[in-house]
Amino acid sequence: MIAFLNGTLVDKTPSLATLDVHGVGYEVFISLSTYDRLPATGAPCRLLTCHHVREDAQLLFGFAQPEEKRMFERLVDVNGIGPKLALSVLSGLTVAELTAAIAEGNVKRISSVHGIGKKTAERLIVELRDKVDPLEAFASRTAGGGDPQAAMLRDTVLALTSLGFPQEQARKMVQAAHEADPAVQDTEALLRRALSSK
Repeated sequence: MIAFLNGTLVDKTPSLATLDVHGVGYEVFISLSTYDRLPATGAPCRLLTCHHVREDAQLLFGFAQPEEKRMFERLVDVNGIGPKLALSVLSGLTVAELTAAIAEGNVKRISSVHGIGKKTAERLIVELRDKVDPLEAFASRTAGGGDPQAAMLRDTVLALTSLGFPQEQARKMVQAAHEADPAVQDTEALLRRALSSK
């Protein structure tokens, strides 16, 4: 199993990167999201990889970020989704967008990706819903991932669940409170607003 490649980026297209690792050239299939994060050709480059072996070929799929690799591995575990289609999904939706669509059961959003029909989107949601964190999806989509605002949103949802609210209801309450007043920068203030709007 090849876990990652560390070398020089020789060539790149939106779907394929070529890395020179100690004189050996590796062709690695990539998503648009990884392509956007690649350095200029000739620069050092490190890609996390999934090594896929078929009867007629050995293929490498590369990722700039660990969360994209994890989502790819989940996608290829879904019946009917092979590695090329999984990569197509990750080119059509960011990991945060896909996580949110799965958590919300948004069949229309997932089936908007080229190659994914309604039935495949429904199967993907059913098989992956328990494997994604809707709090992370909400925080990433709303506040851009790991910044303090994302932490505030997560903490407020956790506070509501500790008060006895179901997780889905807590998430919706926080989302509504945040949309009503995006300027709130404090967990306690956002919690009060979420409770008052209930």
